[in-house]
Amino acid sequence: MGFSTKHIFITGGVTSSLGKGIIAASLAKLLQSRGISVTIQKFDPYLNIDPGTLNPYEHGECYVTEDGAETDLDLGHYERFLNATTSQDNNVTTGRIYNNVITKERKGEFLGKTVQVVPHITDEIKNNFYKLGQDGKYDVIITEIGGCVGDIESLPFVEAVRQARWDLGPNNILVIHLTLIPYLSAAKELKTKPTQHSVKQLLEAGVQPDILVCRTERHLPLDVKKKIALFCNVQLNCVIEAMDADSIYDVPLLMKKERLDERVMSKLKISSKTNTELEQWKEFLGKLKNPTMEVDIALIGKYVSLPDAYKSIIESFIHAGTSLECKVNLHLISSEEINIDNVEKKLNEMDGVLVAPGFGVRGLEGKLEAAKFARENEIPYFGICLGMQIAVIEFARNVMGLTDASSTEINPDCKDPVIFLMAEQKDITQMGGTMRLGAYPCELVKGTKAFTAYGKQKITERHRHRYEFNNKYLKDFENHGMLASGKNPDKGLVEIIELKDHPWFVGTQFHPEYKSTVLNPHPLFVRFIKAVGEKKQSKS
Repeated sequence: MGFSTKHIFITGGVTSSLGKGIIAASLAKLLQSRGISVTIQKFDPYLNIDPGTLNPYEHGECYVTEDGAETDLDLGHYERFLNATTSQDNNVTTGRIYNNVITKERKGEFLGKTVQVVPHITDEIKNNFYKLGQDGKYDVIITEIGGCVGDIESLPFVEAVRQARWDLGPNNILVIHLTLIPYLSAAKELKTKPTQHSVKQLLEAGVQPDILVCRTERHLPLDVKKKIALFCNVQLNCVIEAMDADSIYDVPLLMKKERLDERVMSKLKISSKTNTELEQWKEFLGKLKNPTMEVDIALIGKYVSLPDAYKSIIESFIHAGTSLECKVNLHLISSEEINIDNVEKKLNEMDGVLVAPGFGVRGLEGKLEAAKFARENEIPYFGICLGMQIAVIEFARNVMGLTDASSTEINPDCKDPVIFLMAEQKDITQMGGTMRLGAYPCELVKGTKAFTAYGKQKITERHRHRYEFNNKYLKDFENHGMLASGKNPDKGLVEIIELKDHPWFVGTQFHPEYKSTVLNPHPLFVRFIKAVGEKKQSKS
């Protein structure tokens, strides 16, 4: 079996949430800066087909790719770091693997053989490992294995990695194991035993890690590194220290300082094609750490107790704010805590308001009050997906006099359904992967705030919704001062609304946060923060 693409597998041990996704994205960034073409894929051990039906409280946000795949939020990190798009093939779950194998079995493709975890499930996992490398587009594919080594559900993936070493041959595969070195303050020492046990579990599954990346709160002294190398059977220079960082965007430079990329390239026998030395990245970090102004923005949603539910929005504010040398202080406020009596108290100190995406009725009234307060007090407002629909409903009720205006998602029998179910959604009964998903074109109206932000008429943006603006009411809205400044050219679907006589009041049916990256902050976030800054200056 001939392979031209090199493969790096990243596993994790001791505990979850060590940051495999950030290490994968940082390593990929370092390799990319050396002219090596690289992509990253995530293999998740849970049985859901994709994260589209998972509760954001449990799993964080569901990230949507250009081709309409609902994926793990780590794919957002991959795109933001690499400034490149991913696809459905970059995120695979146990559910998808089993689904594929069972579908083949039902078609009779196994010719009556007994279908087993080994070889059928592991073969399917390996086929997906190698899929992105088939056309020779990438020099290196980094595969992040979700979960922890030792979890029952991770075993088939670890077995597939073991077999991959045999398939790919020497110098074509590398295993990086991310682990934890806890510091016991009572004993005043760093403890290596959890890492030793984690590596031992990996060895029991037949996989010897080549490089250990050790998450730690304290610097690892040389004697600790030597101990880890000796007992975990890795070279001393392959014990990489990963100290806690102020920002995830510091991690590529910290990994470069630890020479992670050099170790990887040496073991895979690949050399630099160019070396950009990450100049733009360093410039970004310089601005991030030295802002010239600050603004306070309220992010209003119903999942605020887990900030990962709004990961892409939070990162988009960092990208856009940094490009303007502005520090955005985000205040995550639960929409359930806002009502007509306290809305002024909660939002009066804010320079801007963003109403976040979401589904269902819970927290709706709070979002409506926030939109009304921002509209009436000329506070810059940004509504995304449901946040746009909220702005439409509030405007219809309080400006147009349609007191029973609502969305049929909230009230199927409302008299004025200004937001209603999309035509193609009406016969759908299944939840997973059935929304309007992925990139669609949009045409902007010249002279509008949206057009000024993008500086062009034709754009594409990513969607994740079932309900849409009801065009039956469009003329009435425009007569009252709410414009449709962006529409889908094929279906006439309203993509962007904005208020004529307001400093900055914009709602988008799509999700701009999915397209913001470190090197290309999203224009709508940039213009929103600019408007927020101008409003703050005019106030002071």
